[in-house]
This record gives sequence, C-alpha cells and structure tokens, in this order.
Amino acid sequence: MATSMKYIATFLCRVSPLISYSVRQYQSRLQRLPARTCLSLSPFIHPRHSYCKAASLQDEAVAQATEALARYKDRPWDYLESEEYIERYGSSPVWADYRRNHKGGIPPQKTRKTCIRGDKICGNPCPICRDPNIIIHHQNVKLLQQFISPHTGMVLDSTRTGVCMKQQKKLNEAVDTAQDHGLLPFQIPYVEFSGEDYSNSHDAVGSTPPPSSLTLGDNWYKWYGEILPDENEVAKVKKTYKAYLK
Repeated sequence: MATSMKYIATFLCRVSPLISYSVRQYQSRLQRLPARTCLSLSPFIHPRHSYCKAASLQDEAVAQATEALARYKDRPWDYLESEEYIERYGSSPVWADYRRNHKGGIPPQKTRKTCIRGDKICGNPCPICRDPNIIIHHQNVKLLQQFISPHTGMVLDSTRTGVCMKQQKKLNEAVDTAQDHGLLPFQIPYVEFSGEDYSNSHDAVGSTPPPSSLTLGDNWYKWYGEILPDENEVAKVKKTYKAYLK
C-alpha cells in the first residue's frame, strides 16, 4: 500500500507542472485575442484544433489584399478608375493630403531615400509607397500627369509632393519613356533663326578653288590678304631666322 501511494505521489508531481503550464498558455492566449471572437479554446486542446474568428477574419483580409494587388499588377491604370480610388482620393492628386514628418518648422531639402527596406515600412511612407495599388508605369498616364506641372511641363520636385527619392527616380524614368512613346506631350522650345548663312559657301569652309585661277602674288584665300600681322611678332620671327633670310 505504501509503495502504491508512493507511485501515485510521484505521478502527480510529474503531471502537475504540465497542467499548470497548459493553463497559463490558455490564459495568455485569451488575453491576446479580442473579446467575443473565440469559438472553442481549451487548455487541454492542441492549438491546431482551436477555431477562432480572429484568425479567419485576418486570413480573409490578407486574401482580399493579395487579390487586389494581383488585380492591378498587370494593369495598374485600372486602379485610378476604380471606386476604391475615387472613395479614397476623389479628384485630388494622390499627394494632395500628404504631410511629411520632420523636426522643426522647416522641412529638409531632400526626402528620404526609400520608405520600404526589405519587409519593414517606415512610419509615414510617401504617397506612392503607402498605397500598394499605386504602381508607377509609363502607360499609367493619369498617375504621371498628377506629378507634372501644367505650367512648365516638368516633373514636380519631391519636396513638394513628398515622394521618396527611389520613387522620384522611377517617376522621372516613366515620364521620359511615356514621352518617347507618345503617351505624354512635351514642349520643344521655339528658336528663331537670325538669317545668317550657315551653309558651306564661305571661302574658309567652302571648296578649295583650283590652282589655275591663282596668279603670282595673289593669296590662296581672299580673306587672307585682309589680315595684317602684328609688327612686333614679325620682327621677332625675322630676328630668329635672320641667318636664313639672307
């Protein structure tokens, strides 16, 4: 009898820490989950067999976000005509309501290099990085027109729009490509010619006249006879080659 009681006490001592550990895990999971979302949780049921509304709702949100990204990945210009875009931005540009975070009253002269580093996103991403459905592409003309000044036809500076340097570089490349493909207009400065003769009819750049037309004492070019050399330079040359001029 004493031996059986000893075995029972040893078994209870071994099992009691496991029971207490499972109870503590159950309480910690209940604290992390929102209220009225758990359907069946028990400290004695494996977590794989527990079903919770929070996890299902989170999975649905992730699935919807993935579906939206895949929908606008191949045709990013369709997002600007969707109801989701109109509800979020209306008729304003995507950078209209963006405000940069900076110390002091004067903003820095440059924006950040990039908003996304690996899997980490900064606290206040730029207007393009904060919306994953906004994709810069040279065929996304409506998006590119929001970043082009209507007065100068040039891309707006990043200090005004708040776009990070990485996305600003993509914007410049996309605008140049769209202009090359004829999707965006661009202005060519008007140059008024002064009427000067730019042809090769001048004697200095024209064809060399034949030697038969030259007479003794005439210059090869007509304009060469009008050039008067400096007397001091001529005197120096004569002095240098005095022995050869006799």
